[in-house]
Amino acid sequence: MQCVTNKGAGAGLRERKKQATRAALSEAAVRLAAEHGAENVTVEAISNAAGVSPRTFFNYFDSHDDVFVMMDPDVGERVRRAIRDAPAELSPLDAVREAMAAELAEVELRHEVWSLRAKVFQKSPHLLARGLGLHMAEERDLARTIARRIDPDGPGGPDVHGGPGAPCEDADIDLYPRLLAAVAGTAARVAIEHWYAHSPPLTFPEIFRDVFTHLSAGLPQPPAQTDDRPSDGRTTES
Repeated sequence: MQCVTNKGAGAGLRERKKQATRAALSEAAVRLAAEHGAENVTVEAISNAAGVSPRTFFNYFDSHDDVFVMMDPDVGERVRRAIRDAPAELSPLDAVREAMAAELAEVELRHEVWSLRAKVFQKSPHLLARGLGLHMAEERDLARTIARRIDPDGPGGPDVHGGPGAPCEDADIDLYPRLLAAVAGTAARVAIEHWYAHSPPLTFPEIFRDVFTHLSAGLPQPPAQTDDRPSDGRTTES
């Protein structure tokens, strides 16, 4: 048992080191690109800024462009796993909210880097297009996971395509899972943009959960605002 515990601890440490190295490379790339333009930043410059070799760079990213658009390629799978493991009593909307909230907490910790990344994308249309393609692929995977949560025996479930969790064709995904996956992505984007515009005093988790509160309520029009209420509907303190 002791051996198993030590092995698990070692694996956890290695994973944290890998995540730290990937984050350092991504941050170095974004900061250099914000100053010089992504097209003018080399793999060597990024590696030097992160304190690693170009060979190490290619252990984490397949190409120069990947360092900008794949800051954390495992985030989608972590979200999907959290949705699969969420308590059965949670609605699909609540399961998606909790799974995404756990991952998006990093946005508040690394808001400067994410803000710079958005500016880099604005100046590099090919990166924006590639990022959009990856986002659409993640959205389809999320829709499949939601569909399997709603109906485990339906398309992509245990009795289809040969085994549990096997991917289903896009045509097999119902309207609701597609819509929820798309709305969840939009909700995250709106929450991030609103937080950038109004932080402080509001925290990102507060804004993110407010967005899902509106969605859960069916998006009714909020009450009319008064002079002592800020634009997000929160009362001000005296």
